[in-house]
Amino acid sequence: MIRIQIADDHAIVREGLKQLFAMYRDVTVVGESVHGGQLLEVLRQGEIDLVLLDMTMPGISGIDLIERIRAHYPQLPLLVLSMHNEAQIARRAIEAGASGYLTKDNDPEMLMLAIRKVAGGGRFVDPLLAQEMVFDRAAGTQRAPHEALSDREQHILRLLVQGLSINEIADQLSISNKTVSTHKARLMQKMQLRNNAELMRYGIEYHLV
Repeated sequence: MIRIQIADDHAIVREGLKQLFAMYRDVTVVGESVHGGQLLEVLRQGEIDLVLLDMTMPGISGIDLIERIRAHYPQLPLLVLSMHNEAQIARRAIEAGASGYLTKDNDPEMLMLAIRKVAGGGRFVDPLLAQEMVFDRAAGTQRAPHEALSDREQHILRLLVQGLSINEIADQLSISNKTVSTHKARLMQKMQLRNNAELMRYGIEYHLV
């Protein structure tokens, strides 16, 4: 029996996953986490065979959370289940220590295949993303400017191009307005963007909206 901890801040997603897993005899959900801090607290108690992790949750999340989990639990299978279907995000998650990466638009059979593979000590990457990652590397494809940003900066960039204000982002990520403003200033400087209009145009051009 594979004991799964679901880490996702969307209740509908968690309920859907629990209903799906109830159809299989070899998996069971032992807990749910809605933010990174809660997940880390649960992991200290053990009794988990695999973490099914969303990339974007309030507080610590994404690459930062993956690296922290991997530092304390190097053998724990960690499968990312994300809405983000960009190869560069999958690549960064794997490099940070995730055992696998799958997008939420896959069918249940693919998810179960990934869970069993990762829980058994293997690795799994969404086939379409894996193909893109391989060919991008082989062709020496130049990375987009936003790929040089930190994980937190990329997260904030996506929220900005979605139209969220500084205050709304601060509330969603459980950080201060000042911290959000600092990250925004840094990412604007790194990407050589002069104003919000240029930021929005960039987001549309690179399909970040």
